[in-house]
Amino acid sequence: MNTSGELREMSRRERRDALEDLVVSCVRELLLMEDGEELPLDQGYFDLGLTSLRLNDMRAHLERVLDVGIDATVLFGLPTVDRLVAHLTDQLSTERADHELPNRETSDVG
Repeated sequence: MNTSGELREMSRRERRDALEDLVVSCVRELLLMEDGEELPLDQGYFDLGLTSLRLNDMRAHLERVLDVGIDATVLFGLPTVDRLVAHLTDQLSTERADHELPNRETSDVG
């Protein structure tokens, strides 16, 4: 499993693929899916059979693994695996960019 730091160092495409693998694995586990069963990435969580309690379990797991905060409303506002992955990709990309910006207070000369 990739750590948060490793994900931030990846290209955007690699990061998205790794996050998709992570989220899909988590959802499949919560739904007790067999290896051969297909998980539609564009189908709503509730249509897949997840409950709000299980969504909160998923949020807590992803927060722990990714070392990021995920507002509970994100899961309900972005109610598919595909949309959650896109959100997490953006979130980690933004945090990476924030870490790369120089601190203006210490880098300004004069």
